[in-house]
Amino acid sequence: MKFTDSRESIRMAVETLRANKLRSGLTILGIVIGVATVITISSLINGVNNRVESFVSSLGTNVFWVFHMPVINVRPTAEMLARKRLTLDDLDALSKLPHVVAVSGGIQYANWQIGVGSVAVSYNGKKIQNTILEGDTPDVVKTYDLNIIQGRVFNASDQYRSANVVDLGYDAADDLFQGQDPIGKQVVINGDVFTVIGVLDKQKQPFGTGKNANDNAAFMPLSTFHKIHPELKDLWISVKYDDAKNAHIVEEEMRMLLRERRRVRVEKDDDFSIFSPDSLTRLWDQLTVGLVIFMFAVSSVGLLVGGVGVMNIMLVSVTERTREIGVRKAIGATRRNVLVQFTFEAMALCALGGVIGILLGALITLAIRYGITFPATMSTMWTVIAFVVSCGIGLVFGIYPAWKAATLDPIEALRYE
Repeated sequence: MKFTDSRESIRMAVETLRANKLRSGLTILGIVIGVATVITISSLINGVNNRVESFVSSLGTNVFWVFHMPVINVRPTAEMLARKRLTLDDLDALSKLPHVVAVSGGIQYANWQIGVGSVAVSYNGKKIQNTILEGDTPDVVKTYDLNIIQGRVFNASDQYRSANVVDLGYDAADDLFQGQDPIGKQVVINGDVFTVIGVLDKQKQPFGTGKNANDNAAFMPLSTFHKIHPELKDLWISVKYDDAKNAHIVEEEMRMLLRERRRVRVEKDDDFSIFSPDSLTRLWDQLTVGLVIFMFAVSSVGLLVGGVGVMNIMLVSVTERTREIGVRKAIGATRRNVLVQFTFEAMALCALGGVIGILLGALITLAIRYGITFPATMSTMWTVIAFVVSCGIGLVFGIYPAWKAATLDPIEALRYE
């Protein structure tokens, strides 16, 4: 087929689409919806992925957490719940391992079902609710690289004396004191009086929207926390090591040490769990797979409906233009010319639907990002995939009507009324 013939077929296809704007628009509606769905959902996934990666990085790539049972993506069994708790002696032993630079232990008192605290903090007649109460050992700031913007963090002396001192999260201090200097002020927590000795800087929000619950928190020495809640013994131990390349070595040394201290027999599994930021990343990746499957399921319906619509309208178009096809063949058009023209019409329809769907998806993404401040970010990969798939839909569903047009007998076509 000559280039001029191909160009003529394409020109006629474009003219046909222009002549039937309303019909063409209704035909590609399914394609538009399918592509817009892909762009919107992939933008949400991409944006949240970026936030999760940023949040995990903020926790430190060289930190391990130790707990007496698994808590990520696992339903605790009776055996797990009955396990011996970790102790401060375990913490001291872990701090002596090579490559370990800081170790801290902590317990939180919070409402884990809704992710907020369970205590009220009051000062001079003003009260804030849903504050997280957390007891830590003094090295918590070094372990997590926390920023103290005012005052100081509690120290070993405070821990030894079980002193009633507290470091407040950024939001807790801001809401309570509203611009006043909080250092040295006394607040009431659970009926006890505490002296504010420091304020922490804002902490990162995992999804970039709203406030971080840990900014509405009261941090105190672990020994002081035990005075208030002696019934809570579920100690978390956080271990910071020197270099990410030593992660495997440190993890194995921790495991061997804890197995020995907890007298775990060789043939038995660990009766504790070691987590890392990678554990959170793997959990999120599992959730993302489900979201991608959901995206495919929803978008496939729209694309399939759009494809069937394209095939239907192209068959109608072939019937309406039977005489035109006969005339074209009579003056020299080959089957290939007709096949290219009608296939291109179908692909052009779907490609147009793909472009409109991408633009609509982009507008929805912008509305989500700036309207409700959710971290939606368009993905170049998924944008290209959505457009290519829309063109592929046109090819797959348009080839039969094009073949039917190309195989029409020119004599019968000219007789068609």
